[in-house]
Amino acid sequence: MCGLAGFVGSGDEDILRSMTAALAHRGPDEEGYYRDHHAPVFLGHHRLIVLDPSGGGQPMWDSEGTVAVVFNGLIYNHRALRSELEALGHRFTSNHADTEVLVHGWKEWGCGLFIRIDGMFALAIYDRNKNTITLARDRFGEKPLYYAGLSNTFVFGSELTALLKHPALEHVSVSKIALQKFFSHGFFPAPHTPYEGVSKLLPGQYLTVDTKTLSTKSHAYWRFSLDGQATPPGTPDDWAAELEGVLSDAVTSRLDSDVPLGLFLSGGIDSSAILSCAADVRPPSTLDTFSIGFRETSFDESPWAEEMALRVGSTHHVEICDLDAAQGNLPSLLSKLDEPQGDPSILPTYLLCAFARKHVTVALSGDGGDELFAGYDPFRILNRAALYDKAVPKPVHDAIKQVAGWLPRSDANMSFDFVLNRGLRGLKHPESQWNPRWLGALSPEDIGDLFREPVAAESLYSEAIAAWESCPSSHIVDKTLDFYTRYYLPDGILAKTDRASMAVGLEVRSPFLANGVAELAQRLPWQAKLNGRTTKWVLKRALKGRLPGDILNRKKKGFGIPLSRWLRSMDPPDTSIPHADASWLKSRWADHRSGNRDDRSALWCWMALSHGLKASV
Repeated sequence: MCGLAGFVGSGDEDILRSMTAALAHRGPDEEGYYRDHHAPVFLGHHRLIVLDPSGGGQPMWDSEGTVAVVFNGLIYNHRALRSELEALGHRFTSNHADTEVLVHGWKEWGCGLFIRIDGMFALAIYDRNKNTITLARDRFGEKPLYYAGLSNTFVFGSELTALLKHPALEHVSVSKIALQKFFSHGFFPAPHTPYEGVSKLLPGQYLTVDTKTLSTKSHAYWRFSLDGQATPPGTPDDWAAELEGVLSDAVTSRLDSDVPLGLFLSGGIDSSAILSCAADVRPPSTLDTFSIGFRETSFDESPWAEEMALRVGSTHHVEICDLDAAQGNLPSLLSKLDEPQGDPSILPTYLLCAFARKHVTVALSGDGGDELFAGYDPFRILNRAALYDKAVPKPVHDAIKQVAGWLPRSDANMSFDFVLNRGLRGLKHPESQWNPRWLGALSPEDIGDLFREPVAAESLYSEAIAAWESCPSSHIVDKTLDFYTRYYLPDGILAKTDRASMAVGLEVRSPFLANGVAELAQRLPWQAKLNGRTTKWVLKRALKGRLPGDILNRKKKGFGIPLSRWLRSMDPPDTSIPHADASWLKSRWADHRSGNRDDRSALWCWMALSHGLKASV
């Protein structure tokens, strides 16, 4: 895992080194720089050594000195691509560096390279003959990539912090619409970032920059899509068998490492499935598994993880944390996340990554299973919600919502009152807005009050609405799967995992996001994922012989913290948010502390922004 930075246009090598130094935590093992003395092109890289320690330094060039690559991620099918390229006449100099596959792959296939890759990546390819730099990001956006096109400079990098080191962005301003979207989603939906003129490259997209004119062209080389029409051949048992096969292949390819490797283990279906598949190809006792537990029962999953580790025979490591003691880590953690994260589970995710990093450099994660196979609780209620929406008149709905607001507050993880009030928030509005309204910290009406101006829901949820309307399938489950996979997964879940792991120099790999698994998920009908009220139906069918029934059938817990209780004992941030009404937020905090309302999500977003927005802008 690594960090990359660079620019085309005004600047010098000192600026490049400053930008690259901001990414040292992403790649603490090596650094590399390049300045082209014939064109205003600058490339920087920090490397976390995972494959081919002696042969993977970057920027990496071809033998003619015409193509250079800086790259963050890992290409899991690099050995197969290398063999294909060698058969076409390419000669490799490294032993098994996956980066070199990108160099030769670009020369052979150009932008056609990206669709061939099974991996996680954010990269920049400098082609001196074509006078271009091409940025590209993996299919699901596992690795971040930001850019800013200015009048005489194009700047790019793995993190916003690196971009802001360039003088061209010295006076960048905070984007009002991006902040409003942050409160309405809990994350910044791509291409939005907190700063005006700075964008996130979308997953599955590449962007080409002309190094002479700085003009840009973007193109989507892949997009997750559910058509809801064709049903794959065979029976559900055939689908389950195929899913088990492609998941096993994905796990095997993601065990490739020259440094110590382990697995996250929560005791849930996804991480347990990955451990089971890994035990097929490696002696179980050589597999290190990691989990963290909490003294607070409603937040603790460690007994389930220990049960699965014992069943498989892995070498299990567990750390029991005192969440109240961990509360002291919040200011430091929130200040190092680069892009503010609206998901409070960033804290336990960070604690898990820090614990695992004491033993290994690489860890496998279950990210992606819930999004691809309908694992979240909202999927269970979609059909009922549609009936409710049609049957309950607006005045009655408002009355039910008011009664729900009178329920006693609970600090438990995913408590009934919290889930019910969130669910009622989305109903009575268009279906295309249900998912972001359920996930978001504040309603459009509240956001209008916070920013002292009317805010249209269509503007706040424009990306979600566009995804809903562009989904080829007309079914509500497919459309919801599309939303979770195209927006919540990359900008919420994967961004959280990337920041938590990279803060401690840990590489995290997600087998569920392998090409084979994702492409099968696209072909399967929604009934194979949500069967009645059974979520992940085909995945559970595929794992029936691998996992015990209590693991397969246990209720999803999630990775939470007692945030509601913490906030009642904490003082509000002493910094305001640009464009926002600080008095409105302080009033909400006071209401939360008194127990009159539960505003944990909105107040967390305030904290994240207060610590995460750069003071210099």
